[in-house]
Amino acid sequence: MKILMVLTSHDQLGDTGRKTGFWLEEFAAPYYVLKDAGHDITLASPAGGKPPLDPKSDEPDAQTEATERFKQDRDAQAQLASTLKLADVDISKFDGVFYPGGHGPLWDLAQSPVSKAIIEGALVGGKPVALVCHAPAVLKTVTAPDGEPIVKGRKITGFTNEEEEAVGLTDVVPFLLEDVLKDQGGSFSRAGAFEPHVVEDGLLITGQNPPSSEPAAKRLLDILANAT
Repeated sequence: MKILMVLTSHDQLGDTGRKTGFWLEEFAAPYYVLKDAGHDITLASPAGGKPPLDPKSDEPDAQTEATERFKQDRDAQAQLASTLKLADVDISKFDGVFYPGGHGPLWDLAQSPVSKAIIEGALVGGKPVALVCHAPAVLKTVTAPDGEPIVKGRKITGFTNEEEEAVGLTDVVPFLLEDVLKDQGGSFSRAGAFEPHVVEDGLLITGQNPPSSEPAAKRLLDILANAT
């Protein structure tokens, strides 16, 4: 099957002067879960080309088996360096969608009408959409066919206020993900800080934090397998 992975193009952490982007583990772990299952992965981002990597996700304490594998995988590195422009993506040609997190999506994908249309098109077309950590922020503008927020009445999770406080960015981010999802009527659940937690509600899969990225991808695999 064909899977679309959507990454951020935003690299500025508010007005702090520090860099952000996508979180390496949240890309690498799902990438290999899906690739090893035999699926064809297409990478896209708002600006196209090489998306910015959050430098903190490249530090030694953030490395995992998947990130180390990626660093030895020249084909995967080449693919990441040449993502498609999101506006050029035809969602009808894909069977599922995965959004890695990192703080970057809070600024660009959360406001993107193109991303909104892709998610709405996927869900209406019966295709699963998985989003992990900060990526559920991109749901804030997404609506159901009746015009209500897509998260209203749905079970959902994402990076919590406690976790944002733990990384010291509560006053830097443009909005708190947990608050937005709750305000829109989502039934928000959580595990402990930085503990894996994945929620599935119909075709929508959300993961709380970086350790949730691999199990979220496996949940997406399950849905795809049942669709065949």
